[in-house]
Amino acid sequence: MRFATSFLFVSIFMNFPVFGDWKEELLKSAAQKSGYLSPSLVNRKFDKGKAALGEIIFESKVMSLNSNMSCSTCHIDKFSSADGLPNAVGTGGRGTGMERLNSPGLIIPRNTLPLWGRGGKFFPVFFWDGKVEQKGTSIISQFGWAAPSSDPLVVSIHLPFVEVREMVDDTAHVKDEFKNENIGSAIKVQKILADRVRRNPGLLKRFLISYQLDEKEFRFSHIIDSVAHHIKNKFRLRESKFSRFVKGKGTLSRNEKEGGLLFYGKGKCGTCHQGPHFSDFKYHTIITRDLGFGKNGFGVDYGHFNVTFDPDDLYKFRTPPLHNVFDTPPYFHSGSVAKLRDAIVAHYDPLSLYDWKKMDPIRRRELYRKLASVKNPDLIPNYLDKKEIQNVIEFLKTLSFVN
Repeated sequence: MRFATSFLFVSIFMNFPVFGDWKEELLKSAAQKSGYLSPSLVNRKFDKGKAALGEIIFESKVMSLNSNMSCSTCHIDKFSSADGLPNAVGTGGRGTGMERLNSPGLIIPRNTLPLWGRGGKFFPVFFWDGKVEQKGTSIISQFGWAAPSSDPLVVSIHLPFVEVREMVDDTAHVKDEFKNENIGSAIKVQKILADRVRRNPGLLKRFLISYQLDEKEFRFSHIIDSVAHHIKNKFRLRESKFSRFVKGKGTLSRNEKEGGLLFYGKGKCGTCHQGPHFSDFKYHTIITRDLGFGKNGFGVDYGHFNVTFDPDDLYKFRTPPLHNVFDTPPYFHSGSVAKLRDAIVAHYDPLSLYDWKKMDPIRRRELYRKLASVKNPDLIPNYLDKKEIQNVIEFLKTLSFVN
């Protein structure tokens, strides 16, 4: 029996075509067991007329209170629906890329997330810190019990329009009239923006026709709903080299397959980057530097703790989806990691990315606190050598859309 088993092992591994097919089937099986689904099974339906209106709103600076920002200011096609910057630059900024970073705009202390798949199914958590999350039939958000929709996408779209520094300039007038913890201030801003659409007869008419409304029935919620349709359309998932491979309609190179097996195996990437969006939508601590002044000041960002105020959530951030990940640097919540290679290393050897000579005592203390907050060491990936890291990168490139 031992001889027969050894003979079978040798016959499989000496026959390269069979061995190659075996690796392909193993990778496909790992992806499917991890919850991967074809884009067509993930994308949600949208209304073309409403999506066209949403595109107008998405591109319009009139929809920021101070009329100098639009959604497309930070979600740029050139940067695969992100902005290519470590931290976003909000109101007052000019241009794109480094020009915008060097402009006098107000810094938003978080990295701009791309929008791919946000309008799809199985996407319950929005923003780095999860400040909009669907739990069962409930929506957790800054709106509290008054969430404007049961759809987390729609709820999340409401927020940038009323966010100070993001689409609301931090002026003295804003501080006096709107900058407080009262939801009534957000409603005031929403009314102002809805009135701007009302003063555009042609645009208003299109909304009334698309939503079958009388003029008195038109609300800010219709504006937001149109943007949701636009996101479902423009940022829907497309076919990738990997999706075609899983369906048996394409092939991967040897290095891409090796990288995929490392992703789902030794590298443990698929433990958290799972499902149709390559995210478990849970919160984890990855030890990375905070770039800029941080959401909580002094270069610190407490992550999901800012939503729950639970000490167990300190320094935790939602697992980011990976569609087009090769095209959307820099990485992590503060954009502190410029290269995908270093982003991979940060998961198992983060201290190698720190410049100890440039760290003051406060930053070192924060680092120690981050290290202490890691509760599940089993999630830490195994060490990968340079060749293995490059193979994982080659695999991640296959998650980029091909059209």
